[in-house]
Amino acid sequence: MANFIAAIDQGTTSTRFIVFDRVGNIVAIDQRDHRQIYPGPGLVEHDAHEIWENTQEVIASAMRKSGLSSTDIAALGITNQRETSVLWNKNTGEPYANAIVWQDTRTNDICNKLEDIGGIDRFREKTGLPLATYFSGPKIQWLLDHHPTARSDAEKGITLFGNMDTWLIWNLTGGTQGGVHVTDVTNASRTMLMDLKTLDWDQELIKIMHIPASILPKIASSSEIYGYTQKSLSRVPIAGDLGDQQAALFGQGCYHTGDAKNTYGTGCFMLMNTGEKPVISKNGLLTTVGYKIGSNPAVYCLEGSIAIAGALVQWLRDNLQLIDKSSDIEPLARTVPDNGDVFLVPAFSGLFAPYWRSDARGVIVGLTRYVNKGHIARASLESTAFQTKEVLDAMEIDSKVKLNSLKVDGGMVINDLLMQFQADILNVPVVRPRITETTALGAAYAAGLATGFWQTTDELLSYWQKDKEWLPNMPETTRAMQYVKWKKAVSRTFNWVD
Repeated sequence: MANFIAAIDQGTTSTRFIVFDRVGNIVAIDQRDHRQIYPGPGLVEHDAHEIWENTQEVIASAMRKSGLSSTDIAALGITNQRETSVLWNKNTGEPYANAIVWQDTRTNDICNKLEDIGGIDRFREKTGLPLATYFSGPKIQWLLDHHPTARSDAEKGITLFGNMDTWLIWNLTGGTQGGVHVTDVTNASRTMLMDLKTLDWDQELIKIMHIPASILPKIASSSEIYGYTQKSLSRVPIAGDLGDQQAALFGQGCYHTGDAKNTYGTGCFMLMNTGEKPVISKNGLLTTVGYKIGSNPAVYCLEGSIAIAGALVQWLRDNLQLIDKSSDIEPLARTVPDNGDVFLVPAFSGLFAPYWRSDARGVIVGLTRYVNKGHIARASLESTAFQTKEVLDAMEIDSKVKLNSLKVDGGMVINDLLMQFQADILNVPVVRPRITETTALGAAYAAGLATGFWQTTDELLSYWQKDKEWLPNMPETTRAMQYVKWKKAVSRTFNWVD
């Protein structure tokens, strides 16, 4: 009898394979990092072949270490870095070029030309999204226009597009030998090509972006059987598919209107469940599909996306060599009592929510002779909390819901200094769950619901347990003064790129 559910968590910097038991405990895990390719300023790419190879390796390694076999796995869920776009030839299985990562800004000219007719919110009513380099649609257009054969092959019906979920499902289900070309509503809602209400590709938008409909995958729900594994695992149903942030929302048990979570990873992403009707933001947030379980109605979210969070710590480590390893950031930040009046705004790829300013670039302000590397480290951590505060302010205005506490997950939540400052600057409790791998857990939950491994979301909610809670402990005057200075620092990032 199959007593476990597995999930592939294909993230921005690594790919993981995790196996869970019936109550959500981890019984096997393996991880591989992949290269971050930077061809030039603002350009970020991934090698899709490398990611596929890493996926096969982590599955084999986790299964070998745990002693499990394919017959022990009831279903497989997939969660993925959203918006990262790849085109490939369905006859050869070869990508036409490296995948363009969600952080990449090369589509700025395409977005500006689209914005010239109708403004930045030209497609917001239909897609829930502003015009921005973040999303997949302009990336697809760029790839088609800049590869010598991709567009002509598309006209012959042999070019396929996918975010990383689609790429992995196609390969896992056979690839060139009948691989399934599919995505789910959460990933499709990040392309700027799907109508939020019909949950289908919008023919007008596809035409405006000069994208042949034939290259787009079928849109399915987030929880159903899409196909069966032909590679790495033997005949395991692939039954869950969610973009990483929606998967974290699902894994955190945010099943009721007003529930919210924040994931602290490469970027930082806050999502709030707004129910079965999309709420179009008037304050710079994204409206997105949260999840759709089988034939049930879709559940929508408001999302605030922050481009640089954990990536800032990596930058301090790799580019500035201020620390040797990421975990050194907290001890370094604790060498000083405060930020020394230094604020760091990491607008490396422009600013995402709530500003959507592709012209912005990163700044460090408030430097004096007093400042040392401890202050820079502390300002770096605090920048993530300040950006989250800006998103939450916008979210409460749009949703008309006052947040009572914030559920958190992701790699940075082990940082006590950051989590305490987050509670302080938000003035609400911050709560970390017992199982912090909520992204993979959400994909596993979706797969388990589709196959009857779990029956209801109420059952899933019963497994959620609190691990730690941080309570706010900052005077209101200090909180207000710090936030005013942060806002001033953000204003200094604008208009750097013409």
